[in-house]
Amino acid sequence: MRANWRSGWVLTLLRMVIGWHFLYEGVIKVLAKDWSSADYLTDSTWRLAPFFRGLTESPTTLHAVDLLNMWGLGLIGLGLVLGVFTRLSAFAGAVLLSLYYISNPPFIGLRGVYGEGNYLIINKNLIEIAALIMFVFIPRGWMYGLDGILRSIRARQQPAANRTAKVAPAEPATDEDPRLTHRRIFLRDLAGIPALGAFWYAVDRKRKWDSHEERLLVEAGADGRTSATLKKFTFSRLKDLTGTMTYGHIGKLKLSRLIMGGNLIGGWAHARDLLYVSDLVKAYHTDERVINTFRLAEKCGINTFLTHPMLLRIAQKYWNEYGGKIQFVSDCGGSDLAAAVKLSIEGGAHAAYVQGGTADRLVEEGKIDEIYRAVQTIRAAGLPAGIGGHRLKTIQACVEKSIHPDFWMKTLHHHNYWSSRTTEGDHDNNFCLEPDETIKLMRDLPEPWIAFKVMAAGAIKPEDGFLYAFRNGADFICAGMYDFQIVPDVNLVSSILANLAKTNDRSRPWRAL
Repeated sequence: MRANWRSGWVLTLLRMVIGWHFLYEGVIKVLAKDWSSADYLTDSTWRLAPFFRGLTESPTTLHAVDLLNMWGLGLIGLGLVLGVFTRLSAFAGAVLLSLYYISNPPFIGLRGVYGEGNYLIINKNLIEIAALIMFVFIPRGWMYGLDGILRSIRARQQPAANRTAKVAPAEPATDEDPRLTHRRIFLRDLAGIPALGAFWYAVDRKRKWDSHEERLLVEAGADGRTSATLKKFTFSRLKDLTGTMTYGHIGKLKLSRLIMGGNLIGGWAHARDLLYVSDLVKAYHTDERVINTFRLAEKCGINTFLTHPMLLRIAQKYWNEYGGKIQFVSDCGGSDLAAAVKLSIEGGAHAAYVQGGTADRLVEEGKIDEIYRAVQTIRAAGLPAGIGGHRLKTIQACVEKSIHPDFWMKTLHHHNYWSSRTTEGDHDNNFCLEPDETIKLMRDLPEPWIAFKVMAAGAIKPEDGFLYAFRNGADFICAGMYDFQIVPDVNLVSSILANLAKTNDRSRPWRAL
């Protein structure tokens, strides 16, 4: 087979495009001073996962891996764009991409957190590997670049006799454009230089755009807490994690003191009169983002989330496809309590309880026996069984009927916030009408207590709501968290619990140790 000059340009452009991709991946990692491959390696799947995860155990090894990634990508990309040491660059690129591929392959039953798009066996890494392998084996004269100039220089340095002997091509010749002169051939092989110039121009423009956008926000004086546009918004990352999570037990179940609530994940945002917020939350929390949130929570020490049984779907997906271990506590919410309990048990819940709104309604309707039967059904399945309540009289009624769950779920927050209403009724802004009486009642109950709505659905700051709940007897707190709030919340809970241990400033003994 013989190639013509048009085919040569097509192959050259393909090589440059792939090189551009490699080069930018390397440059952007070098410019990002805090970039690390640790998360990607930790989340690897398939048979070599222990090897990739092991690379993160030593800081020295991880640093070496980071350098190899950053500079390897950059140098490979540079070689491909300029067409210099093309075969070596293509081979090195194929090897590097092969490592990426086998660390998170898109196989059936395997799906890593870092899987972008929708792939089945074939993904963009494998496609680029195939192209790079082609560049390793095609004849040198079939693409244009600095390698052609280097070959010409080496040929001129050969003695005349040897030059004649070696000038006969060992590979298929290329049909060149007959109009090409030696000067034009030289300029053609410099095609990577303008491409490299365009690359640096694009990088510079992007960096200026990013800084320009940030400058405009700063000059606008936008307040990051109350304005629609943020003045400055920094996602806390794992490197900002300073606290250590502590744990307690409900029966044999070990739970983190901070439990992730499911309202923000499920879309029950308690946005009061801001009716668009629930839809906004649902749009934000795609399956991929929820799964990433679970993974981040586990890395920070949160081992449990609590929500409606309808979200068992995403929990099962996380367990089965991503190898997640986070525990699920079901609130058994829904109009049919018995059906919700059955669904929770069969769906793999680690604990279950009668949801606060449901329990409030059943007590109000005089159907407290349904609460008792639900507790017994949950226990018969070998799970810790709880009872929830927004209203204090719900807990009081169960105590008077000698219903003893394995744990209580009771709202707790103070009323020192501007939108608080203390009148009876559902106003979606006050979830614990009698905090002092709640603290007094719960103080004498022997069962563990998970306090929820500790921030009055976002009306109270975490540092205030968390401290109030733990100081006044809660064994655990359940808090809805976005992904960017997890690290700060874990640090906060760690600090609060450490200070309480020093001062012994709690109104109730710990019931879950």
